[in-house]
Amino acid sequence: MTDKKKTILLIEDEAALGNILRERLAEAGYDVKVAIQGEEGWQKTKEELPDIVLLDILLPRIDGFVYLKRLRENKKLQHIPVIVLSNLGQDSDIAQGKELGAVAYLIKANNTIETILQQVKQVLTS
Repeated sequence: MTDKKKTILLIEDEAALGNILRERLAEAGYDVKVAIQGEEGWQKTKEELPDIVLLDILLPRIDGFVYLKRLRENKKLQHIPVIVLSNLGQDSDIAQGKELGAVAYLIKANNTIETILQQVKQVLTS
């Protein structure tokens, strides 16, 4: 019997990037769930209990910071690691993401799909 695939919840409203990431993560052997807005992402987090969340910050309905705050306040879900994947690159945004418990904060424009995949692998194996 093989190990259960690790589940990644990708919360990303940019369709092109979301599709590329979903395909690449699936190729790498992960079970990838996708949400295109914050509230949907929150519901899927509660239903799927993913092993890790890739989270955009600028999202419709609730933004990534609100999502992170909710996650950290929820005893059942607060252990789930979150990698922020955003174009918000101000020091204050990065600091806020980390303060709210993100294990990493990656600027989309500065990271390749492969870099993101490496970060996911690193978090899931640590």
